Amino acid sequence: MSMTGEPEREPMKAAVAIADLMTGMYSAIAILAALRHRDASGHGQHVDMALLDTQVAALANLGQSYLTSGEVPSRLGNAHAAVVPYQVFKTSDGHIVLAIGNDGQYRKFCEFAGVPALADDPRFATNSARIVNRAVLVPEVAAIIARRPSAHWMSKLEPLGVPCGPINTLDQVFADPQIKARSMTVDLPHPAAGGKPTRLIASPIKLSETPVEYRRAPPTLGEHTEEVLRELLDLGENEVRALRERGVV
Repeated sequence: MSMTGEPEREPMKAAVAIADLMTGMYSAIAILAALRHRDASGHGQHVDMALLDTQVAALANLGQSYLTSGEVPSRLGNAHAAVVPYQVFKTSDGHIVLAIGNDGQYRKFCEFAGVPALADDPRFATNSARIVNRAVLVPEVAAIIARRPSAHWMSKLEPLGVPCGPINTLDQVFADPQIKARSMTVDLPHPAAGGKPTRLIASPIKLSETPVEYRRAPPTLGEHTEEVLRELLDLGENEVRALRERGVV
């Protein structure tokens, strides 16, 4: 959070539970590694995962940058720390992300926007110069982009090889043709809906030989407790009843 949010505002959290999700993904990798070790050696092992450890690991380039340089990164809002201009800009009817990744893309943007002088200016001609002069350049670019609607920039810049895109609301996300083409939703009957089909987020994993199968919807609370206790732990009916009476399950 210390690195997320606008510089003049308070630290900002992510909208989804990054620590929970990333710990689950790291855990899945650890389990697979442990299984491979078991297959090779015949020995099992204890997998120890912590939310805090995963948050540190997920700091990725920013965390490593601090360890290397000793410099504590500051909040940059929606801007990129090492590339300029690469951030959210307000258009005349919404917002877009302009993701200029190199000097060639920057020049193409300036020429299309009718401001070639911004590309020739030595303060902005290279990315390293644009980083130094970020505070001067970004307001200039913001004023230019604000004059036109989002569709104007997206439809014209993409063919030029200048990356930009919309900031979609979730209804726009799930209506997107690419999301539909990638089958990122699935309908499964769910008891909470009386057995009627419920629209769910699908797995992003695409496997050619063993594609993901959707056999049943997400379980309700405690739906498989007795099944797990009996089939995996080999507990009898009396043992399960005793656990329930003691409030263990």
